[in-house]
Amino acid sequence: MDSEKTYPMTEEGKIKLEKELETLKTKTRPEIIKRIQIARSFGDLSENSEYESAKDEQSNVENRIATIEEMLHNAEIIDSNAVEKNEVSLGKSVTFKELPDEEPETYTIVGAAESDPLSGKISNDSPIARSLIGHKVGEEVEIDIPAGKIKVKIIKVENA
Repeated sequence: MDSEKTYPMTEEGKIKLEKELETLKTKTRPEIIKRIQIARSFGDLSENSEYESAKDEQSNVENRIATIEEMLHNAEIIDSNAVEKNEVSLGKSVTFKELPDEEPETYTIVGAAESDPLSGKISNDSPIARSLIGHKVGEEVEIDIPAGKIKVKIIKVENA
């Protein structure tokens, strides 16, 4: 028997998904339905690019709604306060530097649904996060990255 996939996330990430779901259901979906109705009124649907575009967008929105609903249904809220203060875990920011003498980097470890590397939020499934989780300030950790292995030293850990 398969167990359902869980989606680890912070409380903040869950709230963000709930807001996105609400927007998709109450604003985006009705707007697309109106566009489809208007496009239908133009007649021949076989050569109606507005209709095709709206139908494609509707499909994408419905898929996103289904994905978010599944993620929320199977959400596993991670409480970073339940872990030692100086231990890397989901929901915490970690500052580390590549050894021997690189500049410090700081990332917040979040669930995959919340991941946004450009704003410093990395997925708990990423190679860096997987390697750092469970380690503490002062520890040196070897990380497998696509370009090879790097060794880092954890400088600071704090709640995000």
